[in-house]
Amino acid sequence: MPTISPQRVVTASQVGQYLLVQRKQRKLTQAQVGYRVGLSQNRISYLEKHPDELSFKQLLSWCSAVGLEVSIGLPEEIDRKTISEW
Repeated sequence: MPTISPQRVVTASQVGQYLLVQRKQRKLTQAQVGYRVGLSQNRISYLEKHPDELSFKQLLSWCSAVGLEVSIGLPEEIDRKTISEW
């Protein structure tokens, strides 16, 4: 499998698009991803179009099913001192 560069996503629609692209690059059908995640093909189709309704648990399962991982961090341009003041 080719090496994948980390992808920064900040909106739900970007998450949905990224999951769709990664699924297609791996030549997986919605039914195959659904089986691995425990959802129907119809639900996978719906969530690709409405990723704002994707639960965090579903996101983690989906990423695992297609060989991705989730990483959370601060944007580089944010002053870390400002964060400590929160």
